[in-house]
Amino acid sequence: MSIMSIRLSKDLLTDIKAISREFQMPVSEIVREAIRRFVLVHRYNRIRAKAVPRAAAMGFLTDEDVFRAVS
Repeated sequence: MSIMSIRLSKDLLTDIKAISREFQMPVSEIVREAIRRFVLVHRYNRIRAKAVPRAAAMGFLTDEDVFRAVS
């Protein structure tokens, strides 16, 4: 594990500390979870950006198109 320093606005830190108390989680765990989620969303969006044009070229334009193909 590595250590990283970040700067947060007072308002953001106040919000994070309130969440920390509410969920009884360390602030560091909340920040790690937020970063983990950001990374997952970024990866998903990159994959989706590649997949959507390919799917469209194959005629899959809507969820219903996919449903019909697998039903």
